[in-house]
Amino acid sequence: AASQAAAAAAAPPEHVPLASDPDTLYANLGYHLENSTGADPLVFDAPKVYKAAANSVKERLVEQWDDTYEHFHKTDPKQAYYLSMEYLQGRALTNAVGNMGLTGEYGEALSKLGYEMEDAAEAEPDAGLGNGGLGRLASCFLDSIASLNLPCWGYGLRYKYGLFKQSVCAETGEQLEEADNWLEVGNPWEVRRNDTKYPVRFGGSATPVGSGDAAVWEPAEEVNAVAHDMPIPGYKTRNTISLRLWNSEPIAKTFDLAAFNAGDYETSMSNTLLADQLCAVLYPGDGTREGKALRLKQQYMLCSASLQDILARFKERGEAAGRGCDWTQLPGKVCVQMNDTHPTLAAPELMRILIDEEGLSFDEAWAITTKTVAYTNHTVMPEALEKWPLDLMDEVLPRHMQIIRAIDAQFIADVTASGVFAEGEELEAAIANMRVLENYVDPEAAAAAEEAAAEAEEAAEEEEEAEKAAAEPAPPAMVRMANLCVIAGKAVNGVAAIHSEIVKNVVFNDFYKLWPDKFQNKTNGVTPRRWLAFCNPELSEVITETLGSDEWVADADKLEGLLAHADSEELQEKWRAAKHKRKEDLKDYIKEVFGDDISSDALYDIQIKRIHEYKRQLLNILGIAYRYKQMKAMSAEERAKCVPRVCMIGGKAYATYVQAKRIVKLINAVGNVINNDPEIGDLLKVYFLPNYNVSLAEKLIPASELSQHISTAGTEASGTSNMKFQFNGCLIIGTLDGANVEIRECVGEDNFFLFGATEDMIEPLREERRLGKFEPDPRFTETMDYIKSGIFGDFSELLASLEGNEGFGRGDYFLVGADFPSYIDAQVEVDKAYLDQKEWTRKSIVSTATSGKFSSDRTIAQYAEEIWDVEPSPVPEK
Repeated sequence: AASQAAAAAAAPPEHVPLASDPDTLYANLGYHLENSTGADPLVFDAPKVYKAAANSVKERLVEQWDDTYEHFHKTDPKQAYYLSMEYLQGRALTNAVGNMGLTGEYGEALSKLGYEMEDAAEAEPDAGLGNGGLGRLASCFLDSIASLNLPCWGYGLRYKYGLFKQSVCAETGEQLEEADNWLEVGNPWEVRRNDTKYPVRFGGSATPVGSGDAAVWEPAEEVNAVAHDMPIPGYKTRNTISLRLWNSEPIAKTFDLAAFNAGDYETSMSNTLLADQLCAVLYPGDGTREGKALRLKQQYMLCSASLQDILARFKERGEAAGRGCDWTQLPGKVCVQMNDTHPTLAAPELMRILIDEEGLSFDEAWAITTKTVAYTNHTVMPEALEKWPLDLMDEVLPRHMQIIRAIDAQFIADVTASGVFAEGEELEAAIANMRVLENYVDPEAAAAAEEAAAEAEEAAEEEEEAEKAAAEPAPPAMVRMANLCVIAGKAVNGVAAIHSEIVKNVVFNDFYKLWPDKFQNKTNGVTPRRWLAFCNPELSEVITETLGSDEWVADADKLEGLLAHADSEELQEKWRAAKHKRKEDLKDYIKEVFGDDISSDALYDIQIKRIHEYKRQLLNILGIAYRYKQMKAMSAEERAKCVPRVCMIGGKAYATYVQAKRIVKLINAVGNVINNDPEIGDLLKVYFLPNYNVSLAEKLIPASELSQHISTAGTEASGTSNMKFQFNGCLIIGTLDGANVEIRECVGEDNFFLFGATEDMIEPLREERRLGKFEPDPRFTETMDYIKSGIFGDFSELLASLEGNEGFGRGDYFLVGADFPSYIDAQVEVDKAYLDQKEWTRKSIVSTATSGKFSSDRTIAQYAEEIWDVEPSPVPEK
């Protein structure tokens, strides 16, 4: 530390914002160490060095960032806007210097301070802006948007405490949650835009104005949404786009000074408290009405602030271009992409602004809206197809519910007039399935029903049925957000080929019959920069050397050139060495976290996903328990023939998802027993990796050799971690679900360990369970009995989910038992394949060589051309 401090003191501090060689970067780092870290001047450590490096990089980006904004403003291209509740950016430092092509230069400058680039990067906390694949995908998309020079921005919320920081109780193995304090020491990458803020309102009442469609909304609550921008640099381009995050802040005029001075602090600070709550955490618990209301307010805040900002920019550019503010031109200049159903309210909010503030009629506003917004569906899981209680929507967003009721009525009229569905029962069923308002009876019909009921009661007719009806209240009216997205969206896309077919043929089949041209597929992708070039430098070097250039970093299709060398012994030797280096690094991480020395010669088997029953981490750990039981029954000679395996599982269980948290506890319990069994030793190790995030993924994925993507067929929309593993030469064991289908087509059947029921078999298998006809494989029964014996503790409540015969969440809804035997058989094939290291390495090379299709550059290029209608707009070189 003393020598590092001396090195820093020797650095001649000089402010050189556009430094690009190691010497001037060294001087610029010295300047920022003195002036930009906000740390104790007597302290010199990795966090301080990181902040200095971050500020040095950011000020270089600012010039490109400003030039990009100015270029878009002057050229006035059509611009897309990506609205998402989640972004999982990962660490910004290594990604930024990599995209600018300055990794080596910054590394050398930092070494003069006595630090490695890795030391500075490790001091950067992951931004707490997301949870799972939705956020990781959104961040990959932003990287590709910038790298392809596309005019597009991202919009999100600036969560103070993220989702949560996960740890594991040492005594019980249970998941623990605490606030993620990622902003505690500030975020050097963000720029607060004090002049960019918009009012966001809730509650109150909305009163129609005159005979037109407009209304005056008198809100009960109001906060400001203040912009905080983060730069997103493209790869080897000057284009640097914005991720604009909204932070909620109280409005001074809403502070009741008189009440405060009178000691009524609760009343006086109510809007301050609301502002604090809105951006406190991602996905607040929604088990209470208050929790549901807060989630709804979060979603509306994202939509309202973003739409106000987008329309202000449309006006600003229109004035600058001399075309004024012609709202009919909005679809030609703006496309709003709703990433899942969370930003659904963008559609009625756009309608509200156009009608109430800009004076358009409902029909005019609707014609514009349906050409401006588009919807990406990310799941077929019922809980993710959001519905909100209508009475809650009326309470929180009264004006928007007026608009939504009008949209619903217009849609019913359009469907009726379309002639697509036969009049009578077919039409009635289609409308009931597709309309926005579920279980809704309009006031006039309700009044008529009440009058009829009163007459029936007076006549005392069918008294028993009347009593029964009274005892069974009608289901509550709901607002179906996914239906609203489909109705309002100019395009609806799924995110993998099989998922898009399910969307068309099952989830939204009536809509597809009505509007077949509206539905598209956009198979997801991941950025090859972060997820191969930067996180796996050794393998990247081997790839570049083999292909003769690094052009593959910007054009992943060029990876296909590796196929011609897959059988080369020289390449295979280098490939294994690169993979082994990353395995050694992961081994060091396991030692640091768990204190265990694992073998880097074992097969590294990894499953990292949000913990959910459909993703079937339970199937994985049951398979491990079965493997352990088999090993325990072997002789020493038999065990010597086993393939050593280190199994790692990571992911967060949502705080109120009890079953998922039980799965985490079982994983830890199984690992605790196996890892402390001297008889098994290095033949089998099991680790649950706490607080899984992007930075941990960047350690795990390059070191992986087998990755598990084992969701029940027809439940995973796409998945993107499977693509990251494929880029890094990892083989996959999985079902025909999500993007696995297309990955298997690319790598070839012989290079994919397939198991499990196919999507068309799922419902018959579930019916078999419901009827109590399921006959489990003896290996499944053996494993269940083994766990029931108590060797790992009491998990009777968890196992009960696999044994009932009816109801959602019972009767093994996700078919763990049905797929267990084929899963075990596939794992046997994995072991056989791993024994032949030459062939395994060839398969690994083929995996990387055929991964080009799954670059997010390809996905975004398709969005740009086929949905957004935007074209590249590169910033000119100076």
